[in-house]
Amino acid sequence: MIPVNKPFLPPKEYFVSQLDDIWERTWLTNNGPNVRLLEEKLQNYLNLSNKVVLVNNGTIALQIAIKALDLKGQIITTPFSYVATASSIVWESCEPVFADIDKDTFNIDVKSIESLISYNTVGIIGTHVFGNPCDIKAINQLAHANDLKVIYDAAHAFSVKYEEQSIFNYGDISTASLHATKLYHCIEGGFVATSDMSFVRKCELMRNFGHDGPYQYSELGINGKNSEFHAAMGLVNLEFIDRVIAKRKSLVNVYESLLSELPITFQRWELGATRNYAYMPILFESEKQLIKTTAFLEANEINTRRYFYPTLDQLPYLSTSDRIPVAREVARRIICLPLYYDLSVSKVEMICELIKSSMKHN
Repeated sequence: MIPVNKPFLPPKEYFVSQLDDIWERTWLTNNGPNVRLLEEKLQNYLNLSNKVVLVNNGTIALQIAIKALDLKGQIITTPFSYVATASSIVWESCEPVFADIDKDTFNIDVKSIESLISYNTVGIIGTHVFGNPCDIKAINQLAHANDLKVIYDAAHAFSVKYEEQSIFNYGDISTASLHATKLYHCIEGGFVATSDMSFVRKCELMRNFGHDGPYQYSELGINGKNSEFHAAMGLVNLEFIDRVIAKRKSLVNVYESLLSELPITFQRWELGATRNYAYMPILFESEKQLIKTTAFLEANEINTRRYFYPTLDQLPYLSTSDRIPVAREVARRIICLPLYYDLSVSKVEMICELIKSSMKHN
């Protein structure tokens, strides 16, 4: 069976070599030296002007971002993203308002955002879908004109640059997921990035129950701390990330070359942005074709995944929207193909031949 994703793991001895210091210190969590070192190394690797605050997952990162910005009201966001984008808004007692997406980039559409702004709107959360940057300039201009805060959910966008700046340098706060399924991971983890030091301090306090000293609390907090073991994996994986991206790039190039003659569409990448090759999405002409092709692949023990289906407005605790026809259509017709470090070129070639065969047969 070929999975759609497979976590990268470094040689075991690299990780084991990190454990002696942890055993010697017996400092396992609560802003330990590995956590602080990883924050520093991430800032350096990503060349961030923003400060990184490491937390225990990407969902907590979003929740802390919303809380740090003191958002109360409606937040305009995308219906084409992972559930955490919407559930974090609801969890923080705000209301998600879904804008439609661009049919080519799959990102939130700025004109749709503009049409939804009301006196109840307090912010915008844009997801860089599959690592592809949103229309950052237009969103920031719109937010500035309407006094709105901007959070970028950059869960997919590790290492991406937009106009020669890290993607995490944009927005009031940007968030990352470092979950095992991501391009770069520390098994479980995430971070918030912001240049506003008052927000940095808030986020640091919030991730540790609001503790401001051993016996006092200055913020409403949560347990968002990461452990020394997770940070150790992050430190080791950072040594391999360039190799991982290069390998994935070579596989994406094979996919795009072999599938380019078929009646499918690839995601249009934002101008001025680099790619990180985190996902391999393809858009079919119809849902019927998608279902037939994925069934054929499954019969040949190849997994795919319908990222992101159905649209988030169809969550059971939200109201469905009739204002997102493009998102609905894209969600019905898109899948992600297998893409991971250990995948071989020969297997990618086999997958492409099976897709061609299924479409010709249909």
